[in-house]
Amino acid sequence: MSAKLTREQHLELYYYMQLNRQLEDRMVRLFRQNKIVGGLYSSLGQEAVSVGTAYALEPRDWLAPMIRNIGALLVKGFPPRDIFTQHMAKYTSPTLGKDGTSHFGDLKTRHTVSPISMLGDLIPVMTGVAMAGRYLGQKIVALTWIGDGGSSTGAFHEGLNLAAAQRAPLVLILENNQWAYSTPVSRQVPVKNLADRAVAYGIRAMVVDGNDVVRVYTAAKEAVDECRASRGPILIEVKTHRMKGHAQHDPAEYVPKEMVDYWKARDPISRYEKYLIENKIWDAKAKSELDARIERLLDEDQKFSEESPMPPPELAEQGVYCDGCHTIKADWQRPKKELTPPNCSVEAAWQVPDFGGLEAEVANLKQVSSTSASSTGKPGGNGAKTPRPVVKPALQGGAKAKPEQQETGARVPFGRGPKDKSLRRPAERKQGRR
Repeated sequence: MSAKLTREQHLELYYYMQLNRQLEDRMVRLFRQNKIVGGLYSSLGQEAVSVGTAYALEPRDWLAPMIRNIGALLVKGFPPRDIFTQHMAKYTSPTLGKDGTSHFGDLKTRHTVSPISMLGDLIPVMTGVAMAGRYLGQKIVALTWIGDGGSSTGAFHEGLNLAAAQRAPLVLILENNQWAYSTPVSRQVPVKNLADRAVAYGIRAMVVDGNDVVRVYTAAKEAVDECRASRGPILIEVKTHRMKGHAQHDPAEYVPKEMVDYWKARDPISRYEKYLIENKIWDAKAKSELDARIERLLDEDQKFSEESPMPPPELAEQGVYCDGCHTIKADWQRPKKELTPPNCSVEAAWQVPDFGGLEAEVANLKQVSSTSASSTGKPGGNGAKTPRPVVKPALQGGAKAKPEQQETGARVPFGRGPKDKSLRRPAERKQGRR
């Protein structure tokens, strides 16, 4: 599967992952020195996700990162000094010191939409970008990320439904890093694979080892190509782990030690280094040269950032509103006449197959049953059960559910045990008060 990557591309994947990690290590030290004025959110252990997915895009494509996607910014061409100065709120930062965390982008050159703090909101935004690109004939793909916790927000479902209904060229990376702050996935979602949610929207989904950068890249590249060929959207769930707390203030003591050890043994950079050696893609000299290149770049950009001035006071009143500071103009890459009458005219009448009824489905199931029975002369064919439509009647009035219909108890994987009153059903809580 990695044959499509050249030696240079393999080494670039390592370069960006290691640059991502070393950059964040330095920012942790700056944070402890009180030089970073905003929040700091680690992507330790998730570098393969950001780098592998962003590396699958072309320069014309658009992406919208979240707080743990610094690696994607590096792949898109943002220098480390932009990330240093942004978190230090320096005047030389992309936002001129008006923001102390990750809220910056570049719409003109790098086609990067600034992160949105409200989780899930990037999905409808990037769906709009994808649809606009198609309308203008740009043949672009839009990509964004969401966490396992963020997949429980309304914007996730509304945005993904819109993308599916419009067949938008959108790739959604669902980073299943096991924890929504301090809540494990099994306490918020009753399915093992979050990719199963794509079925509800009639779109394709993949599940990938998020700590294997080659597999991540391969899946992302396939998804990008499919979307560019108008066969999107596509959701990719990447299984990984957040090796640090939600932010620097969070020691993550709620994570079982055994779980940390399990994922530590699957560190994406260590695994990739071993892969490069086993496949004779590099040697000690090549690794040393790349590590030295990273060190030089970070030394230079960190020095620049620390010596940069803070923003002047008078800047606070500037740039609050857009007053002709930039022009907004559509980049048409197709003839406009294709989108104006009569070329775009369609008959204002909808054709609804089967009128939304069940008759065709029931007839099809009966045909399957008949075919199966005739193959052996017995109902059900080779002992297999013939699928039949099942309609479960709703309970009327105060009728009680049968035992098999009753709700099963909540799963309790970590922390809270059966005595926790919040996990008991209303009837049990009422009985407990007696």
